[in-house]
Amino acid sequence: MDLVLLLLGLVCMIVGVFGSFMPVLPGLSSCWLGLLLLYLTTAVENNYWILGITLLITVSITILDYVIPAKGTKKFGGSSYGIWGTNIGLIVGILSPIPFGVIIGPFAGAFIGELIYDSKNHRRALKAATGSLLGFLASSFINFLFCIIFLGIFISIVWQNRSGLF
Repeated sequence: MDLVLLLLGLVCMIVGVFGSFMPVLPGLSSCWLGLLLLYLTTAVENNYWILGITLLITVSITILDYVIPAKGTKKFGGSSYGIWGTNIGLIVGILSPIPFGVIIGPFAGAFIGELIYDSKNHRRALKAATGSLLGFLASSFINFLFCIIFLGIFISIVWQNRSGLF
């Protein structure tokens, strides 16, 4: 049973690393699930500190995934219309079947929101949409970084408990 949990945990880790770039797949939450599955094995002693801290990081970064693109829009001079457009575009982009919808959605949403706010200032709208795009890219990078850290923790725990797991 331990080998099945270990393999499922490894699959969750791999899905999580790929999911940090492809929003269709769960990213950091999948990596955390992989850590949890590893700790459910009988060979690995439970460490509630690691599980608790990584869960707190996972929840915080998941919330930030929705906040950072909107903050990027605001930082680049966007109005509340652009911020709302970013959030609506992010939801539409996630749900849409088009490739790269999660990248195009916030960008287009911020651009359209800014044009609704001031239809004559295309430069400002483009600048705010660029801020949204940069916020999304920063969010994806943070997600990827923590997925790699979680993968490192997973590999370290497996290595420390290799005699009991294999």
